[in-house]
This record gives sequence, structure tokens and C-alpha cells, in this order.
Amino acid sequence: MTNLHTSQWNDIIGHVRVNFPDVLRGWFSNLEPRHIRHGVLTIAADNPAQVRYLTKHCRHPFTEAAQAATGMLVSVHFETDHPEPTHTVALSFKHELPELTLNDDYVFDNFVTGPCNRLAHAAAVAVSEAPGKAYNPLFLHGDVGLGKTHLLQAVCHTVREREPNRRVLYLSCETFANHFIEAVEAGALNQFRYRYRNMDALLIDDIQFLGERERSQEEFFHTFNTLHQAQRQIIVCADCCPAEIPSLQKRLISRFNSGLVALLDRPCLETRMAIIRKKAKLRCIEVPEDVIKLIASGIETNIRELEGALVKTDALSQTHDGVITREIALEALGSLATRRTVLIPDIIDLVSSRYGVRVSDLQSRKRTKSITFPRQVCMYLARELTSHSLEEIGGFFGGRDHSTVLHGHRLIGEARSRDAQLDRELGETSNLLARTQQTKESL
Repeated sequence: MTNLHTSQWNDIIGHVRVNFPDVLRGWFSNLEPRHIRHGVLTIAADNPAQVRYLTKHCRHPFTEAAQAATGMLVSVHFETDHPEPTHTVALSFKHELPELTLNDDYVFDNFVTGPCNRLAHAAAVAVSEAPGKAYNPLFLHGDVGLGKTHLLQAVCHTVREREPNRRVLYLSCETFANHFIEAVEAGALNQFRYRYRNMDALLIDDIQFLGERERSQEEFFHTFNTLHQAQRQIIVCADCCPAEIPSLQKRLISRFNSGLVALLDRPCLETRMAIIRKKAKLRCIEVPEDVIKLIASGIETNIRELEGALVKTDALSQTHDGVITREIALEALGSLATRRTVLIPDIIDLVSSRYGVRVSDLQSRKRTKSITFPRQVCMYLARELTSHSLEEIGGFFGGRDHSTVLHGHRLIGEARSRDAQLDRELGETSNLLARTQQTKESL
């Protein structure tokens, strides 16, 4: 058995940081090298979630780093002294489908709040502190990469830390549906129902996929009722609000709407900058403030793309003495930055001309129908054709809040589905805006 010198361990961590920046996590500083025995370096982590992450993503990086630092042909093994409590109910059918693995970084301390997600975050925190009592059910919705999964997993982490004996189950809608089908085929519905209906908290990701599964909807409906009547917590998330999930039964829509439905919108510039600072801190990356603003301005769609831009910038910096500069960030953003195909001022100008209203009226506080309708059309087109957040769109119309923009978008969307003429007008307007932007870009 051989012990690792401190300098060798520092060399291993440094090697991983330089050559594999995409796997780096802030908690790597808590890892502890134990010994090298029979050609295997054993590394201790704080908890099972970290061991799972290291085993899945970091075995090769740490093996390469250990061999470079020690000069020996060694492999690595990850372990922990703190086993995770499990509350799995044994089922009689053959395959047990496991719940989703929790990401150790998805905790409330690492979630950046802003006007785009403040309600959803506050609701998730309240639920984690008082499951089944604060908001039940809690329905989170928003586009991909805006933090829904982060909040679901943060609730799981918090509940399990505060009350380890609580039975908390977090899984995808796909897993629930497949598990149900397997139970039907195996004649094990009683065991299936016992497992799901005896949980203290049930959290399901991507519930929109339930819409096309009629029998799974029926089973989930009864599971929902059983848990809700017993004051057990239910949290689900989707990429749209309950009423917009295709083929979802009205009784399920009604039950989802009976609790709190919270939207996670695209983050504004200030929130995106705060997210980059947080991600950089977690990855132990030093990023100048002007580079943070540059990345936040170039990536406007979702948090995952922001993190991808940060990782690529850091990787490119390793070829330039490890220093992140504006030039390196511009190079990284070359293939990642998104462009707004349409500008909101162009939308306002075209709509004001089409409906015969002044731009100043659209941006005023006037609420007459002749002004309110074209203003809502502007909000609808801005939401559909640009990557601006609800808050940013509201800023173009007299500083209106996100709920006003969301209301206007919903009204015009519903009117468009009923009115063929309005649908045609909006389609023509969208095409004209796209051609206008293409003309500008060609000049």
C-alpha cells in the first residue's frame, strides 16, 4: 500500500482542471486521496451523489491525471463513508426502474434568482420546508434549460437532508409510464400502486409526455388523488402550462391548476450575468467582468447554452496561458452565440403602421381597445419572434410587468386559433419582419 504525497494530489487536480475543464466541480476541493493499493488509487467523496458523478464522468480524467502525477500505471476508484438512505419498495416483477440520479450541484444555493424565476424558486423553497402543506400540487413550466430540473432536484436534496426518513421519489414521466406498463404486463399493479401511493413526495419531470398515454394518465390521476388527499407533496414540471399539454385530460388539467402554476421565463441580461458568475465559481474559473457581460449578451436562450459558452471559453483559455480574455470569449462565442432574427422596435413600427396607431400610444398607459389590441399583438410577436424575456418585452411597452406580457400573448394566441383572418395577418406580419431583418443583414 502506498500513500499519495500532497504535491502529487495537487498535480492530479491541476491536470484534471487543465485538460478536462468540462467535468470540473467546485466540490472537487473536498475530495480526499486515501491510498494506492494493488495499482488502484482510492479517492473518497462526501456523499453517494458525488461518487455517482465521479464514476460516470471522471474515471478517465482522474486515471490519466494519476498516471501522469505518479508515473505509475494505476486506475482509480471512488467511494464514500456516508451511504445514502433508500426507501425503495420491492416489486414482484422482474426489472426495477430506478429513480433519476440527483446532480450534486442542483441545490438552492446554486440557483440564481431573478424576475424570470422568482416565484418558481420561492415556491420550491417553501415546498421543501413544508412538503404537502405549502403549495400542493406545484406545477413548474418553461422552455428547456431554464432551471425546472434544478428546482426539482433542489427540493429532493433539501427534504432528504432535513428529514432523511421521508420517502421522496424523483423520476421522469417516461419512467413512470414504462414502470406502469411493466406492472400491467407482469400482473403486479398492486405492488406498483403501493410504491407510488405511499411516497411522502412525488416529483415527476417532463410531465408533458403523459399527454399521449391514455392508460398512464388514468393511473396517474388516481395516484395523484391518493397522494393529494393524504397531503403528500406532488411536484411536476413541463415545457408548457397544463392547458397547453396536448391530449391531457381535463380532470388532470384541473388538478394541476388547483395548486400553484409557476413559470420560469428566459433570464434577463442581469440574471444571465449572475448565472455565469455562479457557474464560474462552481468550476473554479476566474472570469473578468467584461467577459461575463459579453457572454451574457451573446447567449440569450437558456442556461445550458450559457454554461456551454463558459466551458468553451475556459477550454480555449488553456491554450493561452490559462487567462480568459475578451478575444478568447469572442472566439468561443463564434459558433454558440444566438442572434435575434427580429428586433422589437421593428415589430412596434410595423404594427403601428398596420393598425394606424402611434408608437407613443403603444408604449403609453392608455387602455382603449383600439390601442390595447395592437399592443398585445406586438407583445405576441415579440414573444414568438425574439429571445427577449417577458420582463424585457414589457420594458418596451411602458415598463409593464411579465404577467401583462404573458396575458397579452395568451389572448392573441387564443384569438389567432379562432380567427382565420387574424392568423393570416400575423403570418404575413411575421414574414415581412423576417424579410426586413434579412435585408438589414445583407447591407
